[in-house]
Amino acid sequence: MILSKLTSKILNSIQKVIRKKKSTDLVQLHEPFFEDTNCLEYIKDCVESGWVSSAGEWVNKFEEKICMFTGANYAVAVTNGTVGLRLALHSIGVRHGDEVLVPPLSFVATANAVSHLGATPHFIDVENKSLGISAIALEKRLNEIGLKKNGKVFNKETGKRISALVPVHVFGNPADLFSLSKVAKSWGIPIIEDAAEALGSWHKIDNKKIHCGLTGDIGVISFNGNKLITTGGGGILITNNEKFANNLRHLSTTAKLKHQWEFDHDEIAWNDRLPNLNAAMGYAQLEVIENRLLMKRNLFDLYKKYLSNINEIELIESSDNSISNYWLITISLKFDELSRLKKERHELLFEAHNMKLMLRPIWKPLHKLNIYQNSPKGNLTVAENFEYRIINLPSSPQLIL
Repeated sequence: MILSKLTSKILNSIQKVIRKKKSTDLVQLHEPFFEDTNCLEYIKDCVESGWVSSAGEWVNKFEEKICMFTGANYAVAVTNGTVGLRLALHSIGVRHGDEVLVPPLSFVATANAVSHLGATPHFIDVENKSLGISAIALEKRLNEIGLKKNGKVFNKETGKRISALVPVHVFGNPADLFSLSKVAKSWGIPIIEDAAEALGSWHKIDNKKIHCGLTGDIGVISFNGNKLITTGGGGILITNNEKFANNLRHLSTTAKLKHQWEFDHDEIAWNDRLPNLNAAMGYAQLEVIENRLLMKRNLFDLYKKYLSNINEIELIESSDNSISNYWLITISLKFDELSRLKKERHELLFEAHNMKLMLRPIWKPLHKLNIYQNSPKGNLTVAENFEYRIINLPSSPQLIL
């Protein structure tokens, strides 16, 4: 098969970056890496001590280490990011029959966490730079359908209460939380940040850094197997609000009241806590996270070097007022004609997979999934424009070793 010039140029550039040794080598999108960690030693400690479940010292140490790294006052470790989003949304008051404002460009877990509470995702368009929710689109949509009544916000078209906003830091690129916060605050809408992909991503303001997840009320980080660091499964909620933190911890431990032997529970809650084994694994990687982030930056810089002369693509880069962890390094195809765009995208993905390079397209926009096609939404022109443009490149930090 004769490849298009674009596909050849992109694949040749990727090969120069990752230095694939053999044609049979499989290059995954983002693989875990433990070689420079004390992971086995810490897991062995869990096994030998018998503390392998959610009651264990490594859980506390992991939460403390996350606080030290992110600057959060409080952290609550849970079994995965989706659980964390559901728990955070419930804690700030999302209830059955509500609507929650979310972007259409995200992993399905963002919308599913809303649905798990019996609420409905309401889709808001994204911005071009970060791929996160657009503050302009948010304000426009709220002005169109929002109604303030008795200290709450309602969608005057559906009659449902709008109880939260969930911005997503897509592929680790910080969304414009400062602009979004201004809009949300003017309407009295709390913010849960989906920072699942954004450990090590920061906002910059007035010579200070604020970690993603700490501008809103609660942030949720994922430690799935393909994240910057992994606990196998797992997630963590970060916040600077003590009341929220206490409630999150209580609800994630079946709302059990403290007692030496009695089992008394004062709310219907969940058993969401991260096991000690998983926390030990995560702690070991947190000890080397700065090196991980440096490796990711070096990998991004190599991609930038070899892809910069390809005029038909754009490398997604963090803005001047943010720092991305570049969890998934991402390109955007620049063709205007849809048929050409789809053809080039398909050929690139097809040939990459034939070469055992696991490139990945962006998720299907959530409002186009059958399960969410009837959900309320604003104008989603920008998000739909990205549907066939965005492609993630192999981004494991160890690729440059």
